[in-house]
Amino acid sequence: MSRPANVVQSGVQNRFRKKRTWRNSGESLIPKFLLLCALISVLTTVGIIFTLIFETVSFFQSVSFVEFITGTKWTALFREEQQKFGVLPLVTGTLLVTAGAAVVAIPIGLASAIYLSEYAPDRVRRVVKPVLEILAGIPTIVYGTFAITFVTPLLRNLIPDLNFLNALSASIVVGIMIIPMIASLSEDAMRAVPQSVREAAYGLGSTRLEVAMRIVVPAALSGIMASFVLALSRAIGETMIVTIAAGATPNLTFIPTESIQTMTAYMVQAAMGDISYESIAYKSIYAVGMMLFLFTLVMNLLAQFISRRFKEGY
Repeated sequence: MSRPANVVQSGVQNRFRKKRTWRNSGESLIPKFLLLCALISVLTTVGIIFTLIFETVSFFQSVSFVEFITGTKWTALFREEQQKFGVLPLVTGTLLVTAGAAVVAIPIGLASAIYLSEYAPDRVRRVVKPVLEILAGIPTIVYGTFAITFVTPLLRNLIPDLNFLNALSASIVVGIMIIPMIASLSEDAMRAVPQSVREAAYGLGSTRLEVAMRIVVPAALSGIMASFVLALSRAIGETMIVTIAAGATPNLTFIPTESIQTMTAYMVQAAMGDISYESIAYKSIYAVGMMLFLFTLVMNLLAQFISRRFKEGY
């Protein structure tokens, strides 16, 4: 009787050892797989940066860097003898749209976040917040069509001299597009403020508005400011809305009723044009892309600095 028992016990032990070996092998493979995923992300970023740098250096071998930074004329797609590579019209167009989007999105997004965090019942919040975030999932080509078919005609009824392609319409729609980012991130930051802080303010006789504006918003300022910067960096990199609604006129102006061209819109126009791969016009895409990359990089670094600088600990 002891022999069969020993056989059964040995079989169970062998099966357990095999199972443990397979489990240990799987556990050892998981960190390697995760490392591979991380390396793919890093190498992709390095490849993008290297491509931008290489092509941008090649562009500046033919075009003066000073002319590129300080020039006020951008005619990169003209004939060679008429080409000018002053990037300021594209930069001002981008900043004009971004500033207009900020005027639209920051007040509405922050007000929405305050309502969801401090005023809305749980039942309302569970409905309103997902509906608000649906805006973030709408393709930007749809936003562009909405701008040119609804917003622009509406604005032309109010401003008769408004150009059909203009920065104002694009700014409004880009602002609408980034509202969910500001509202969602700001609401998350305000919800992270401990309830005990609110209760202490209520105990001192503060109203709900005073608690929201004087207690919760300052306590969540780092997250709120980071949401502003990240949303504006998203606006800087927007492509389809400005391509459709703002026009393709590199115009050095700060008047939002005029037609302009942003950096991203030029890159789309040039990439879809009939230009030679080795031409200066083609290489200008990378120079403008490097400028755009630096803009968004600075914005993201600023968001991280603000988040660390004003972060509250509880």
